[in-house]
Amino acid sequence: MAGARLGERFVLTSYGESHGQAVGAVVEGCPPGLPITLDEIQSELDLRRPGQSKVTSARSELDRVEILSGIFNNNTTGTPIGMFIWNKDVDSRPYEELGHKPRPGHADLPAWIKYGGFNDPRGGGYFSARLTATFVMGGVIARKLLATLFDTKIVSYVTEIGGIRAEDVSVDRALSDRYSNEVRCPDPDAAERMVEAILQARREGDSVGGIIQCVVQNLPVGLGEPIFSSIDSDMSRALFSIPAVKGVEFGAGFNVAKLRGSENNDQYEYHDGLVISTSNNSGGILGGLTTGMPLTMRIAFKPPSSIARPQKSVNLLLKKDEELVVRGRHDPCVLPRAVPVVDSIVALILADHAIRAGSVPPVLKETK
Repeated sequence: MAGARLGERFVLTSYGESHGQAVGAVVEGCPPGLPITLDEIQSELDLRRPGQSKVTSARSELDRVEILSGIFNNNTTGTPIGMFIWNKDVDSRPYEELGHKPRPGHADLPAWIKYGGFNDPRGGGYFSARLTATFVMGGVIARKLLATLFDTKIVSYVTEIGGIRAEDVSVDRALSDRYSNEVRCPDPDAAERMVEAILQARREGDSVGGIIQCVVQNLPVGLGEPIFSSIDSDMSRALFSIPAVKGVEFGAGFNVAKLRGSENNDQYEYHDGLVISTSNNSGGILGGLTTGMPLTMRIAFKPPSSIARPQKSVNLLLKKDEELVVRGRHDPCVLPRAVPVVDSIVALILADHAIRAGSVPPVLKETK
């Protein structure tokens, strides 16, 4: 399945279904000699797993990662890195009750038609956000590679939930404070109001969406390829692979439509012998290539589609209209768990482009 693979030289393959035995990732293209431990991978998965707080799904998965290949004595070997986590806390009964009623907002209907009814519908099957755990597995490897090569820092954090917007903060503050609360927002006052908005939506049988901002520091100039393999086109494609993402913008984003060229252009000056721009409306990308300025992007997430309110649907077997009530354990807002997923997707694309640009040596460190 072509849709299961991301990248050209640093490649992530994802497999599994939400209610199957396990979900897993295979990473190809990572050179040998990258130091990586099981604990490093596990710590990122712990940030994404469900059942951690009152604003996430009650599904209780420990998500203990197991490494099958590609890492030996806490270093990559240069061979494919195989990883997986078991699905332990699975309850498929609510999906049996749904029968052949597609859930509004989900992929149930187009998947049923595309695969002739042979797709696994439990928990969304292969279309479930459960698969984002595999993005995180691969993303840990990619982030470690970028940090080793360029001292790259990738910082994603929540800036808006349910219409409640956080104040702008520095990257350093976002890095230090983003995991200090349940919603992964570095503004504590806004975070408190966001939590209440999520809980209120849940009490009303509803859900809320929001925005995650991501800033990447310490990238070399020139990553990316013109036109169809640009950093922004590849990054957008990958970010839209995260379930619930409905919008991506870089730099000033849609606001550029309101500006004049004299306002939007990022003008240049020398600073400590380096050429920098006095603003960053381009978001660190020009012509599809990184400029050396911070790469900035915002990602909009829709409200989760599984809500407790009665909704209109159809019975595909009886070919008639029917009411549907979605039962089970679902996130009233996906953003708190999506922060490490955004970090990971961004890292995967940048690591792939670093290898394509020839920035990665064939062996990362000398053997003893």
